[in-house]
Amino acid sequence: MKPIAVVALGGNALLRRGDAPSFQNQLANIKIAAVAIAEIAKEYRVAIVHGNGPQVGLISLQNLSYKDVAPYPLDVLGAESEGMIGYMLAQELQNVMPHSEVSTILTRIEVDSQDPSMLDPTKFVGPVYNEDEAGLLAEANNWIMKRDGDYVRRVVPSPKPMSILDRSSINTLLGSGHIVICCGGGGIPVCKSDHGYIGVEGVIDKDLSATLLAKQLKADKLLILTDADAVYLDWGTENQRALHRTTPEELSQYSFAAGSMGPKVEAVTDFALSGGKAYIGALEHGLDVLAERSGTCVSLMKAACHLKV
Repeated sequence: MKPIAVVALGGNALLRRGDAPSFQNQLANIKIAAVAIAEIAKEYRVAIVHGNGPQVGLISLQNLSYKDVAPYPLDVLGAESEGMIGYMLAQELQNVMPHSEVSTILTRIEVDSQDPSMLDPTKFVGPVYNEDEAGLLAEANNWIMKRDGDYVRRVVPSPKPMSILDRSSINTLLGSGHIVICCGGGGIPVCKSDHGYIGVEGVIDKDLSATLLAKQLKADKLLILTDADAVYLDWGTENQRALHRTTPEELSQYSFAAGSMGPKVEAVTDFALSGGKAYIGALEHGLDVLAERSGTCVSLMKAACHLKV
């Protein structure tokens, strides 16, 4: 049986920073992703986890337009975005691989309702704004805004994933040869209550969910594809430099932005510490990243990565 690769697609890889959040722009990037994943699927059983930051933020803006209806909570909006992006990915993958089985699972993930992020939001959602636009929206909607590179974006709570409730279905489909789209947007956050599971107001980071999924599936590789071609030190400065081969120990010496590269580095570090090999790279170079010809390779020993630079 083929080995397992968990492929995490960033919400910003599917909708680039600064792009209009249109269906056409998302579809163009999803077509690129489908081609890259189709190549990977020739050698691996593939589970795809996708981000939803730009998309769920857009849906929440649309949600606010209904003045006489109370806004839907973030867990429900996350489920909506998971279905939307999952449908688009499944359709384009099937177009590229017409003889393959592709399944999308709306995935519930247990979190702690008292997670510290509920008081200190860090997860970027929605489109990017300039300073003036961000200030007006923050005041009008009681949002928290933080800088994301050259832009400003809304941030929301991002509780850490504890358990994937639908992992049995994911395992069954992978075992049957399906390409599985799951844990979309990090999954739908739920927590235990006296009356069963209930939704949590937040958005789970998809990279952390992808790592949890990879560990539970005992995957061979974890691949995080985004709009950055590698992990960089001193990002955005004249001294920026890419890390092509690295280890969890080396990465622990540096700090990375909490709302963007930070969770990705945390995710690949966690998976590498479990004995797997993890990668971060650009969406359009997915197969090259997995083949260690591009991007950043993370493992317990640098020698285990064979990246050509």
